[in-house]
Amino acid sequence: MKLLTKLTLFITLSKLAIVLLFVLMLPAIVEMIAFEYTNFYLREQQKKVMHIIAKNGIDYYLQGDNSFGSYTMLKEEYIALEPVDRPFVRDTIETSERIVEMDTLDYRLLTHSFRIGQKHYLLEIGKKTSTISQYNKPLQRIASYVLVVLILITLVIDLIYTRFLLKPLGLIIESKLLNRKFPFNEDSQAVKTSTSDFQYLDQSLSSLMNQIHEAFEKEREFTANASHELMTPISILQNKIENLLGEADVSEIVQQRLIEMHRTLNRLKKIVNSLLLISRIDNAQFAKSDQVMAAELFSDIMEDIGHRLEEKEIRFSLEVSAVMLVNSNRDLLFQLFYNLINNAIKYNTFRGNILISDSLVNGVYTIHVKDTGPGIPASDLPSVFNRFKRFNATDGSGFGLGLSIVRSIANYLDLTIEADSEPGAGTTFSITFNSFIFSDKV
Repeated sequence: MKLLTKLTLFITLSKLAIVLLFVLMLPAIVEMIAFEYTNFYLREQQKKVMHIIAKNGIDYYLQGDNSFGSYTMLKEEYIALEPVDRPFVRDTIETSERIVEMDTLDYRLLTHSFRIGQKHYLLEIGKKTSTISQYNKPLQRIASYVLVVLILITLVIDLIYTRFLLKPLGLIIESKLLNRKFPFNEDSQAVKTSTSDFQYLDQSLSSLMNQIHEAFEKEREFTANASHELMTPISILQNKIENLLGEADVSEIVQQRLIEMHRTLNRLKKIVNSLLLISRIDNAQFAKSDQVMAAELFSDIMEDIGHRLEEKEIRFSLEVSAVMLVNSNRDLLFQLFYNLINNAIKYNTFRGNILISDSLVNGVYTIHVKDTGPGIPASDLPSVFNRFKRFNATDGSGFGLGLSIVRSIANYLDLTIEADSEPGAGTTFSITFNSFIFSDKV
């Protein structure tokens, strides 16, 4: 999963968690706010009453009576004032029951004691609790709507900022990893970003690619030079052995040894030639301007290698459409499929089958080379194209360079090659072409 996707999921889920938590806590929060506001309201009412008493005297309320009481029409609020024997220790605000005209009601009460002259008085100001909570649900609904809107706004802002913040990382991945092909011949441009972490990552990847490119260049140069240098002594040794074989006084045992040495030199020469071919491919010494008819290419290959089918009585099937492969190199394609078919013959079973077919799926053209050999173990598939990697070579033949050459050719011609194998059921190599044209020619 991409980093941007993970961050998007985290931001979205975290916002949802906040919404859920707030919704669960909202009733308690609204109720607490309502009661706090009621407490404030009662204190303000107390200040007004005390201000009136201080200005007009206690008789403004008592008017000659011992006590005073008043309440609204719906009994939502009431005020009581009466003398007491001794003052309360402190003022209180609490929820308590009061009887008003034979009705027992719950009020939020403020109790305040004060003294005027030698008399102590008790002031009670109450607000019915049912009126306090009557706006709770509408407030909760409004608060929920506001929260959802704010969450959506912050979510959009977070996603836009996250995408903007991670844009340099996407450019680094696209320019340094996705759109770069080994051996990294082209110079990479630094990604513009003000984030120091991304700058360090970009510089590190560029430095690493430069090191890989330098190491590859040294290896390629060494392979080419070593291969060229080896060809001269190999040719000299072959000539000397051939001359010794022509001597009349050479014994039969010596001739046998010389023949074995000559065979070994031939094998060494084939290895060197293979390494030289890989070096030439890596150095881009082949043009990519040929137009190759797929069916004709396989016909030419089978003319060279078809006689080997008779040794194992292998049945060969060719099911290729009339397709022209463009922007390619005929010699390299010949070598690529020659090596694949040669392996299909070499490692096939007696009276096995080889099928060469093609497919076109969603505009992607692929040629498949399938055999009925013993297959390749799944553990060996990732390294099957490595140099000097041999598989199923029970007869001791092969140098492990055939598939390495195939991969080098595929990389050079911008082809995609995949190996699929099941032990005991055979192996299929699939080569995908980016440039091809269907033709009416056969």
